[in-house]
Amino acid sequence: MFRTQVLAPPATRPGNRSGSGLPDLPAIEAAARVVYREFQATPQYRWGLSSQRLGTDCWIKHENHTPVGAFKLRGGLTYFDALKQRGALPAEVVSATRGNHGQSIGWAARAHGVACTIVVPHGNSLEKNAAMRALGVTLIEHGEDFQESREFAMRLATERGAHMVPSFHADLLSGVSTYWWEFLLAVPQLDVVYVPIGQGSGACSAIAAKLALGRTLRIVGVVSAHATTYADSLAAGRVVEAPVSTQLADGMACRIADPAALDILLPHLDHIVQVSDDEVAQAMRDLYADTHNVAEGAGAASFAAAMQERAQLQGQVVGTTLCGGNVDSATVAKVLSPHASRFA
Repeated sequence: MFRTQVLAPPATRPGNRSGSGLPDLPAIEAAARVVYREFQATPQYRWGLSSQRLGTDCWIKHENHTPVGAFKLRGGLTYFDALKQRGALPAEVVSATRGNHGQSIGWAARAHGVACTIVVPHGNSLEKNAAMRALGVTLIEHGEDFQESREFAMRLATERGAHMVPSFHADLLSGVSTYWWEFLLAVPQLDVVYVPIGQGSGACSAIAAKLALGRTLRIVGVVSAHATTYADSLAAGRVVEAPVSTQLADGMACRIADPAALDILLPHLDHIVQVSDDEVAQAMRDLYADTHNVAEGAGAASFAAAMQERAQLQGQVVGTTLCGGNVDSATVAKVLSPHASRFA
């Protein structure tokens, strides 16, 4: 069954800057210079088996190949560089995460000699937690979901006089935009791209790159069917809280949408697709079989959404993003098990 949500007609005029905080082309190019001090551009491939499965040309951007296994590192690097340029590097930063944002902040904080405390909810990925600790992060488990962890982190930062690093900010967007800028430059013939939405930095950065390069491709947002705050909020035109029950797509497990992200997304997304945990699990299996890359739940959501809409995509050049590969070994084993017809 298709779960497509049509939004208002997107703004496609090159150079349109509706929504605050979007980096322009010079800002994205400057951000790339910061990012490339740490690692080079990640690859994008037209995988034959994935294209065959989708029934049309399918390109996959491999952000699972960054040094922390996810796209978030780009934003952490530019966020801290901006603090340094302003002479505002703090003694300590605090943030909240389900894992990839925390690794990004931990990496960048370590590079700048800044103490870093990250709050995660109880039951968070064991391997993501271990990866953060390996970067020198002080990890605190608090709350039952990301929103509770975030609220606790904000209180903790205030009590300590530390700098609270948000999950959505213009200085994060400039770095994250470099991955979509790379993708659109490498594959200028893309007709449509599918972008997972967690707190919104990935999707907003895709919009930024599209506008900066003057492209007319369609951008489709992807949310978990078990975490629908962005789908509900975009439909209502205001923030709508929604419960989170996904067991697989932790990178998309947000209960409350960011209003600044909504302002950017609403006029520019073509539509929203909701994907279930079972569809995400199938996409993880498909990506492993086709590319032999491991995708975390959010990292497979883009391909899951394209597969859901494959009948409408024939003859088009489709871009998807394996935006992260940080998934616990036990979860991978469960998903790839020949007996796992349904994830739940």
